[in-house]
Amino acid sequence: MESLKSPCTTHSLTPLKIKANKMGETGGGKRWNFGANEVVELSCSQNVRYFLNLLADNLDRNDSRPVIPLGHGDPSPFPSYRTDPAAVEAVCDALRSAQFNHYSTTSGLPIARKAVAEYLSRGLSYQICPNDVHLTAGCHHAIDVLISTLAVPGANILLPRPSYPMYDSRAAFSQLEIRRYDLLPENGWEVDLDAVEALADDKTAAILVINPCNPCGNVFSRQHLQKIAETASKLGVLVIADEVYKDITFGETPFVSMAEFAEIVPVMLLGSISKRWCVPGWRFGWMVTLDPHNIMKDSGLVHSLANVLNMSTDPTTFIQGAIPDILEKTKEEFFSSVLETLRECSESCYEEIKKIPCITCPYKPEASMFTMVKLELSVLEDIKDDLEFCCKLAKEESLIILPGRSVGLKNWLRITFAVEPELLKDGLSRLNKFALRHSKKKQQP
Repeated sequence: MESLKSPCTTHSLTPLKIKANKMGETGGGKRWNFGANEVVELSCSQNVRYFLNLLADNLDRNDSRPVIPLGHGDPSPFPSYRTDPAAVEAVCDALRSAQFNHYSTTSGLPIARKAVAEYLSRGLSYQICPNDVHLTAGCHHAIDVLISTLAVPGANILLPRPSYPMYDSRAAFSQLEIRRYDLLPENGWEVDLDAVEALADDKTAAILVINPCNPCGNVFSRQHLQKIAETASKLGVLVIADEVYKDITFGETPFVSMAEFAEIVPVMLLGSISKRWCVPGWRFGWMVTLDPHNIMKDSGLVHSLANVLNMSTDPTTFIQGAIPDILEKTKEEFFSSVLETLRECSESCYEEIKKIPCITCPYKPEASMFTMVKLELSVLEDIKDDLEFCCKLAKEESLIILPGRSVGLKNWLRITFAVEPELLKDGLSRLNKFALRHSKKKQQP
């Protein structure tokens, strides 16, 4: 879980600016040949940590109540989500063996790549080849490597709105042009495929599809995924399939991997163990090149991807050594228990939101750890937008909820329900009290 301590930064609502009298000069008048990087500042202001730190700055330090973190999808600190002992033992065994203290190979240790390939092939109509699996230090690292590979001069990428903002940050930092297509709440957060076709041109490298969806909590149907794949093929673009939450589903729509459509369009599959095993701090993820027609290979993308990995870091070697046992020996009871807790929390969250006067939830979450709710500003008397709502909420109720602008959708909110059930109940109660306190008072006759 992200620290909620106040960082040693300004309380400004805009990215930090380093002031100088002239180019490269500080208050003492001396010229130095370094300074703030505005690209970094602007890119950083588009990610979740920026907003979490900003909201933490608004907490009332005199409030004795515990801070309730409904802004970040990391349930690992809570007892109901503690990882299975078999996974812990696998890591301990790998460390004790002294066989995994060395450097990794570029795309990961063969035993780990093989284990991931077999794990991802479960339920697929074909077997994934271990050579197509590239291991990363978590999915964040996979995003970093992939965006760096795609960011050739003049290229652009299609990102959903709302989205997981790490893609925005990394694309902005790499100066890869971002073009946003909408997910449609009235259609169960499906992709606006007409908008996708209108946005793309001959410089569009890829389209990102997050399924199950962070932040919307929906699962795309097989039919919709096929339409996405067919549209991407028509446009000649790569599909980046972020399936970090592939095993975190508890609704009626069955999960189908975009891997099933690799015959239609080349797919770069991203994932990690962080969500299903509730161990984001273990930093283990993967990229898989699903390319039966050798389109990525013949274009040179796979070669460039390997070269970026050569210049990058590796997932911790002892975690790689533990992966075969983590994937094979974790007890099914652990997974079913976590899913049942998430299902109960999602139900509770959806029902309690109905009682809150200023927010509406257009779609009942059936996956991931989040839901998106629309903020009805017209019923509030002293709040102008989603950011002010969340800052005041943090100050008055010690409750952290992400403003929708952090995921690309202004005047919405992203609520995380992956916490202890009683803590969620307390948080939603505080949210309701806050909403009632700031609601417009009815005029007396």
